[in-house]
Amino acid sequence: MISTHLSVVSLRDLTLVQAVRRHGSFNSAARAMHISPSGLSHQVQKVEQALGAPLFERGGRRIVPTAGGQRLLEQIDAVLLAAEHLQQAARAGEVAFGGELRLGVLATLGPYLLPHLIAPFPQHFPEARLSLSEGKPRGLLRRLHEGELDAVLAPPVPAVSGIAMRPLFFEPWEVMLRADHPLASRRTVALEQLDASEATLMTESHADDVLGGGHVQDVSLESLAALVGLRGGYALVPALAHERLASTPNIALAKIKGQAPGREIALYWREASPWGSDLQAFADLLRKLAKQRPGLRLIDEV
Repeated sequence: MISTHLSVVSLRDLTLVQAVRRHGSFNSAARAMHISPSGLSHQVQKVEQALGAPLFERGGRRIVPTAGGQRLLEQIDAVLLAAEHLQQAARAGEVAFGGELRLGVLATLGPYLLPHLIAPFPQHFPEARLSLSEGKPRGLLRRLHEGELDAVLAPPVPAVSGIAMRPLFFEPWEVMLRADHPLASRRTVALEQLDASEATLMTESHADDVLGGGHVQDVSLESLAALVGLRGGYALVPALAHERLASTPNIALAKIKGQAPGREIALYWREASPWGSDLQAFADLLRKLAKQRPGLRLIDEV
């Protein structure tokens, strides 16, 4: 039986506690949850009193969980995830994804893949809404694990307990050069022709492993194009961005001769999701779209 103390704690209270842990600050969590800091502090104290144990250490610049609080916070995460699954299961079967697919996608992939997805998505999943969040692989997969997202498009990562993965496609890199570069007039360029010291690379490309060097920048592809336009040299960019980047002034694009390096993209979702069959159908759609895009190659499925 649940004690009378704990029975007065709501899911909203637990969500507020989770926000404090995620932001490490009452003020930041309060802004994110649209509540006053004093009101948030009161609700957290209410949960702590109901549990009979402090969840956070106070007084420092950053709020951190106590040793016992960390274990309780893991259980709170599990309770909130179970509540979400309960809500989803109640809507299962009505429309695909319960009416909304919360999709996380790489910031260097979303703007170039999604224009090809927006039109066919409602045709394949009537009445379902596609909600998008961009970010980096690690952050997106964390949000998937915590139940904030339903699915994520990201490169393959080591197996994670409770997370299902389906490979989709391989996307090669292309060479983006400033228009006055000696190789800018060529349609194809060999990696051996590139000087690693001239490279400006995006963080997730790992192209420094391919080229043996280069200046890594944690920026968008548009900003990367601007840097190449200003500094000269070149960058390796994903093939799906070709059309958008080709219209950038003072920029030229070339394919890489031979077996070009690139990245693999997979679809991830929680194994416990009630939308397993819908997500498999979504993966089928993504593979179909990839097959229609020049340069992309489907990854064989085991």
